[in-house]
Amino acid sequence: MIWLIELALVLLLVGGGWTMMNRGKRTDRREALTMRRVDAYIETIRRERRNPDLAAMSDTELRDLLHSGARNLRAAEQKKGWILLGIGAATLVAASVLAAQEGWAGFGATAAIGAIVAYGTNEFLNRLMRAPLERRGVDIERLLVE
Repeated sequence: MIWLIELALVLLLVGGGWTMMNRGKRTDRREALTMRRVDAYIETIRRERRNPDLAAMSDTELRDLLHSGARNLRAAEQKKGWILLGIGAATLVAASVLAAQEGWAGFGATAAIGAIVAYGTNEFLNRLMRAPLERRGVDIERLLVE
């Protein structure tokens, strides 16, 4: 039995090390793709001239605005993921406790309430992270890099 725990720890260390070694490559590729999208969006803004505030900015100002907006959006998305993971973990713990006391009905009710809270939190955080860019008239879908 103890060898299973040791094997799990070794696999966890190997996987963590592999992730740490390859993080830089993935980040560089994502950053390059973000910059290509920013440059393409700048060309679109110049060509279409829909938003006079954005069209009046210089290329450097637009590049800084769009690039920092894309980075802030990515950071907010990661933060949202951790918050939703915490809500899911808290829901699972609470549902397990209530399942021990009330049975399946308690588990189901707690899981349903947790799902509603997670959905509401997800929608709120989505709107919160998009608001600064939407206020300036930036099309957020053009900046997202999956």
